[in-house]
Amino acid sequence: MAEIVLGVGASHSTLMNTHWEETTHKAEAERFREALVTARERIAAARPDVVILLGSNHFRGFWLDLVPPFTLGVGECIASGESGTPKGPQRVDAHLAGHLAAQVVESGRFDLAFSARLQIDHGQSHAIQYLLADLDVPIVPLVVNVFAPPLPTFGRCQALAHALRAALDSYPENKRVVVIASGGLSHRLPWPDWRDPHGEDDDFMVQAWLDGRENWSDYDVRRREIIRAAEAAISPEFDDRILDLFETGKAAELAEFSTDEVDTEAGNGAQELRTWLMMAAMVDYVPAERLAYEPMPEWLTGMGVVVLDPTTRPLAP
Repeated sequence: MAEIVLGVGASHSTLMNTHWEETTHKAEAERFREALVTARERIAAARPDVVILLGSNHFRGFWLDLVPPFTLGVGECIASGESGTPKGPQRVDAHLAGHLAAQVVESGRFDLAFSARLQIDHGQSHAIQYLLADLDVPIVPLVVNVFAPPLPTFGRCQALAHALRAALDSYPENKRVVVIASGGLSHRLPWPDWRDPHGEDDDFMVQAWLDGRENWSDYDVRRREIIRAAEAAISPEFDDRILDLFETGKAAELAEFSTDEVDTEAGNGAQELRTWLMMAAMVDYVPAERLAYEPMPEWLTGMGVVVLDPTTRPLAP
């Protein structure tokens, strides 16, 4: 059986890499980065044999020619390397990944998309850079569509997490598994609903998402300019409410959230909280430890880190 020994949720932002010197909230930035170091130390102490890495894709591995709601990497995994994040092949536990894909499909609960040559971006490689550095542990990457509506519901994400947990329980070998959720918290990217663009920037973005499979880097300069020109839209009140759900073992309540509700309260970037919900569901919603929360306007994002340790599960009365 594959045993989950730790869960981690962590925000990501490539602006940590590209605009550190321009960051004015240095104390807050340092506290967040220190929390990532602490989380990495907790992962190392858990001695994982494999990491299940749940994350989003920012139209660098998936384009509008094909956007599955969930895609499991079962073979090669290539990181795009944008903005100083890791680039090139990443080590995948293909045997475990294949088992998960087969068991989830055969259960009849999901027809899960898979890729034997998956391209990931900072939606997952940021976690590899900061949480798995020097740990030499293979991953099983799962990409959740959170940016190309219609999106899978939070409830559907929870159901897939339960199916993945059941598949882990049926794995014939003993493995220690850490589950990492990368993304969130509140932030709004200057990205249109691809179905209804308005203006030149929106039209440019949608065209990049349609045509970028072979030449995404050709669009990247203007794309970055559009992102850097955006004003921060962070909701500390929303973020605190979400983190409180995790700390009190009530993260399952996220399954009742709607796409429109999250977008209105916390921005389109907060749709990445689907991965946090999935991670918590796979760890049976044990109460989390909040390592950090910092609203970082220079990074456009409410940056948080939590750790869920199954060994701290309260004893039944």
